[in-house]
Amino acid sequence: MKRRTFIQRIGSILGVLGIAEAEWLTWGNAYNQALAQPSSRKLALLVGVNKYAQSPALAGCLTDVELQKELLINRFGFVGADILTLTEEQASRDFIEAAILDHLGKQTRADDVVFFHFSGYGSKITGQNALVPVDERNAEDKNFVNYLLEQTLLLLLRSLPTSNVTAVLDTSYDISETFRATGLKIRALSTSPDLKLVTGEEEFLQGLKNQASQLNPITLLTATSNPQQVARELLLSGVSAGLFTYALTQYLWETTPARKITTLLSYAGSEMYNLGSGQQPALVNGLKNQPNTLIDSLSWSGAEGVVKATDEEGKAVKLLLTGLPPQVLESYGANSRLTTATGEVLVLRSRTGLNAKAQIANTKPPQVGQLIQEAVRVLPKNISLTIGLDASLERIERVDATSAFATFAGVTTVVAGEQPADYIFGKLAKGNTRYALFSQFGELIPNTTGENEEAVKVAVKRLLSKLPTLLAAKLWQLTNNQGSSRLVVRGTLETVNSFTSQPVVQRETLRTSTAKKLNIPTVAVPQVAIGSRMQYKLENLSDRPLYIMLVGVNNSTNAIAFYPWQVRQEPSTSETKPQLENLFIPPGETLTIPETAVSEWAIPGLSLFCEHQIIFSTSPFTGTLAALAASNTSGGRKPIATLASPLDVAQALLQDLHNASAVKAETTTANDGHILDVRNWASLNFCFQVV
Repeated sequence: MKRRTFIQRIGSILGVLGIAEAEWLTWGNAYNQALAQPSSRKLALLVGVNKYAQSPALAGCLTDVELQKELLINRFGFVGADILTLTEEQASRDFIEAAILDHLGKQTRADDVVFFHFSGYGSKITGQNALVPVDERNAEDKNFVNYLLEQTLLLLLRSLPTSNVTAVLDTSYDISETFRATGLKIRALSTSPDLKLVTGEEEFLQGLKNQASQLNPITLLTATSNPQQVARELLLSGVSAGLFTYALTQYLWETTPARKITTLLSYAGSEMYNLGSGQQPALVNGLKNQPNTLIDSLSWSGAEGVVKATDEEGKAVKLLLTGLPPQVLESYGANSRLTTATGEVLVLRSRTGLNAKAQIANTKPPQVGQLIQEAVRVLPKNISLTIGLDASLERIERVDATSAFATFAGVTTVVAGEQPADYIFGKLAKGNTRYALFSQFGELIPNTTGENEEAVKVAVKRLLSKLPTLLAAKLWQLTNNQGSSRLVVRGTLETVNSFTSQPVVQRETLRTSTAKKLNIPTVAVPQVAIGSRMQYKLENLSDRPLYIMLVGVNNSTNAIAFYPWQVRQEPSTSETKPQLENLFIPPGETLTIPETAVSEWAIPGLSLFCEHQIIFSTSPFTGTLAALAASNTSGGRKPIATLASPLDVAQALLQDLHNASAVKAETTTANDGHILDVRNWASLNFCFQVV
């Protein structure tokens, strides 16, 4: 019975392919042997489904396919003709399996590079993980589902005659009881126990196991690291994408080669965590230290995007901005400048989602396909904090919340899920009467929960004192340019005791990355113990002195900064007076802050999450120091202190970076923009959990 069912299943797939069984059997022998002739061919199969017949539509799966395709062509050297995409109605179970057999199986040779991607729903059926194709239900009997078992997919990929196979699955398989809806799409379906897998699918899987005598290892990257997590979609203005796919591809656009898969996932996971998601990706095999041929083929030039088209007159271009962090992309202002390797200067005029239009500043038009790198970042001065009102709130609750938030000039309110939001205002659970703030992905912001039966306006008034800190954190996150900065810097966070220091996390600028590495575990969000003392070791590998500023948040509600106190003797007296002075690092030297691991900078016991931004500049932070002095209302002289006016400090910091930039006279822009030149600043982000 199993053998007959297997042959019947193969027959249906062969019907899709239009080939005979004998032809397939000839190809099937190639499963079991690596062909001798050398080949450097790169093949890809990308699958994405937004519109399902029976299930709610997703929004970002086709964007994922576009992101991966552009990345493979422009950064990994794939040829467009070797990339097959199956989207929407094309992405049926038969078509997916047929494409693996035909596009990948019949063409792949030993040492070829193969890439597979899936974006869409996942689910559980008969206790197994399964991908949900567009034809999710059987046409004849709706009680049967056409799911593609994950195990079947992996077996087909492992049967290819190459071990250079990378698979990315941006999906998840179950909805946890702790899941909180925020209006953003999730890629998981709960399957009714009454539903069954179509007859013969498990027999087909067993037949594949019997057919393939040799299985090669593959690199499998998944969007979640445990069954309690769900794969979420990221909503930006004008576009949706898989959170994992966006974080993964964005980092690969900006990074350089010689990065391990674990390092790649660490950076992607860190970005997902910074965006407010507990979802973390995973490498689902034991080959963590094995080189990955796909990653090794990454081109050397990091980029923020690519030229997609030029107009007939050669004066304007269309760009795809795939290398910018999502927070930066959302605020990327008109008149920002990007350059090509051959010297063309492109001035941004407008942007919708990932697509932008730019004017050519010099006479020579760029070529389609040229990579573009950030040169000047323009940020509007009127950036606000966007609060999404949970759609589950009653209409009167949303009206009251809108009017209450309007009393804070720096806040804009939207309906969660309809427009991008930095945070969500809602209740702890359906039917609950306690209001709180959540991240855009539903993670509770600590210390924002109110009492039972609290009125909406009272809740918002209670939260208003926390909004300046949240907006300040958003502003200094917009300085993050680890990928595009031309300054060569590195920072290492260490925990210390009386005898030794232990590195926790290291960040460095990527465009000018150096070879020095520390033996630090590559995890997305490092963990440190409560009460640990810490310090930063900052290295200036540039050819000029650099000034330093450190700001951060604990649990997203308390802002802190490093105060560079210096003790100076007063003229004509023997008295000494502490004062704030700019810290700087000479070229080629290292600075440790604090200079000693003072007990004042210990990990606070109540902080579950800390995020720090270390900013390097070629010019002094004159305005920021003045804002720090004004924000130090306690009168103490601690090197690390809480900010009373974090928003003032953040705005002064942006103005100092604007003053440091050398291109203000060259750039035509409105008076309400901060102009930041990548040659004059670098900003590194550090985050960690306290346990």
